[in-house]
Amino acid sequence: MATKWKSKIAIIAWVLLLSYGLNGLLIGFSKADYLFNQNYFQTVNFDDTLNDFIGDLVMFEIGGVTREEAKKQIVVSKEEIDDHRYRYGNLNEQITNIKEQYEGKIQDAVTANNEEVVNFLKAERDEKIADITANFTSDDHVRQKVINEKEHEIDQYFNELDNRPNFAVYKNSFKYYLKNNETGKVYTNLDLNEGSVSQIMNGKNMAFIKNYTDLSIADQYYSFDQGFIEQVEKLLNNNKATFSGQIAVPKTSAQTNTVLNEYYDYKKNQATYYIYCLGAIAALILSIFLYKNTAVVRSLSFEKIEPYYKKVPVDVKVIMFAVSFIVTWAFLVQGYFLGYWSTFYQLIEGILYNLFWCALFLALTLVQGKLLFDRYKDRANFKGDLQGALLIRMKEALKSAFLNRRVGTQAIIILGIVFAFGLGAAVVAVEPAFIVIYAPAFLVVGLPILIILLKRIGYFNRIVKNTSELASGNFEPDLPIVGKSVLAKLAGNINTLKYGVKASQKEQAKSERLKTELITNVSHDLRTPLTSIITYTELLKTPELGADERDSYLEIIDRKSKRLKVLIDDLFEASKMASGNIELIKEKVDLAQLLEQALAEYNEKISESTLQFRVTNPEKPIYAVVDGQKMWRVFDNIIGNILKYSLENTRVYISMNQNQVGDKVEISFKNIAKYELGGDINELFERFKRGDASRQTEGSGLGLAIAKSIVDLHDGEMEIDVDGDLFKVTILLNLI
Repeated sequence: MATKWKSKIAIIAWVLLLSYGLNGLLIGFSKADYLFNQNYFQTVNFDDTLNDFIGDLVMFEIGGVTREEAKKQIVVSKEEIDDHRYRYGNLNEQITNIKEQYEGKIQDAVTANNEEVVNFLKAERDEKIADITANFTSDDHVRQKVINEKEHEIDQYFNELDNRPNFAVYKNSFKYYLKNNETGKVYTNLDLNEGSVSQIMNGKNMAFIKNYTDLSIADQYYSFDQGFIEQVEKLLNNNKATFSGQIAVPKTSAQTNTVLNEYYDYKKNQATYYIYCLGAIAALILSIFLYKNTAVVRSLSFEKIEPYYKKVPVDVKVIMFAVSFIVTWAFLVQGYFLGYWSTFYQLIEGILYNLFWCALFLALTLVQGKLLFDRYKDRANFKGDLQGALLIRMKEALKSAFLNRRVGTQAIIILGIVFAFGLGAAVVAVEPAFIVIYAPAFLVVGLPILIILLKRIGYFNRIVKNTSELASGNFEPDLPIVGKSVLAKLAGNINTLKYGVKASQKEQAKSERLKTELITNVSHDLRTPLTSIITYTELLKTPELGADERDSYLEIIDRKSKRLKVLIDDLFEASKMASGNIELIKEKVDLAQLLEQALAEYNEKISESTLQFRVTNPEKPIYAVVDGQKMWRVFDNIIGNILKYSLENTRVYISMNQNQVGDKVEISFKNIAKYELGGDINELFERFKRGDASRQTEGSGLGLAIAKSIVDLHDGEMEIDVDGDLFKVTILLNLI
């Protein structure tokens, strides 16, 4: 038993010595730049204080900047005039704004039949309008306003200077005697009745003295809470005055002299620093000696806790070690107790407190470090434990729990409430008086949540039963949609899914029909010219064929070949459009002019036709960012369709108008169809769909499909409406 206690004491002593040694060593390095100086007056802290004092001294005493001088420095630039002039918009906007401000007030006064107020408000309004108008007609008028604003800022600045923030404290801490090298004027806070400058400014009376021969105003840093006014800063920076003399720290009472108080604190902390660091070096050497010469310290083992430690996930082990290391480092590097003590008892208390926590967390870190090293020096152990990391488990669990965020959130909230009531029950068991709070809370919150939870479970079971029947092919009655919960949404989705099956079957049938029609139409439209080409090519092989017939056959072959090329090109372009595999070259285009060009291309055909075109174009250009060539193709296809499929001797109406908001343009084409249009009109957008069911016209059936694809690529809309034989195409495009 005595041997075990000796071993424990040796380990505790070693940890304490190591903690003290590391703590003192780290504090020694961290505070060396500050406490290794000869005295306080050589530190950066004192230099900053002295520079702040000189800056305030320049600003308040020797800078020589007056309110009137600052105002003389005011300069108004053209940019400042423009900024003031357009601060609230252009002239029209500002006048409109003023009128709107007074319109309601004047109307109220008119309603109240108060003519005096009406006249006053109108006069005030007209005065402001006249002032704003003058802003836009006279630079001098605006310049004077800007000058008035800057003068007001200067007045505010000098009013704030009268408070002289912190300067009174500085004047108690420093003594100064400075003479302007140019004018000879002396600035001092010395009481020269007590003796000459040399009798006062000496090592006997002053703890610190610094001599100046050319202290420059322009080189100083000025600090002021309200910031600097441009004119004041300009005067200070342009002041070339230099001063000679002395600035000192008097040996007055430390209670009234903050700088001297810091000087004495520094000396006290410096002595404590040296003693503590030297003791730490000795403790570190002794800890090394103990480690080398004490077997029980050198052969520490944690066999009893290793089996439990293995069960901890690897990421938790690493996080625990990292947190322990960071906390240990935080305690080791801090030396707050060296600077915040007034009695020796406070110093010893701070050292012992810090040493206790340093030793505790250092021991914890060393134990975890050894366990980690022993466990994972074999990489196979690390790879095996990595699969069971807590983060990986949590990731999978959270991913599953929050596949539906609302369900996951509700579950977390319910678990939190259950946990809270469980904790509350434990509190009531310990302190029955809390039943007064717990019981009403359970009745108001806990019991309703329990009832809601049971209802939701029952609702969920009904949904499970319904989906099981649906999976078996049995269409049960629709599930009731109760409230707006996730389960209600699920029930609605299942109902929708049930009806969606039938809709899907119809859509599938329609798709199959369209696919069949597409194949049939492609075959028909490509085979017809190809058959003619083959037939007339065979006829050309006839030896006794005459020259006229040969030319006629060649002309037919040529026409059918071009027809076949058009069909193939249109099919290829329609496929590119549908896949989006096409590059748009967008630019600013006048859509009205583009439509006129498209109509001009068909001018001869329009004249030859019996159709009467009525075109309504806007008076002003309508600009949009589009691919002009592709958009021209849209107009070309639609106009071509109109010429092919319109009933003879009817009118065609084409119009272009902006919507009320002004962000879109609507282009409409109306004509009377030559052929009866039946079935689903939207199928006309399908490839190879034709208004001519007999497919006797020259159309490819791709015009509208290509046109719609182009409009879609421009983020626009294209719709077809049919009212009897009236065929209408409407295009909506975004304007600039």
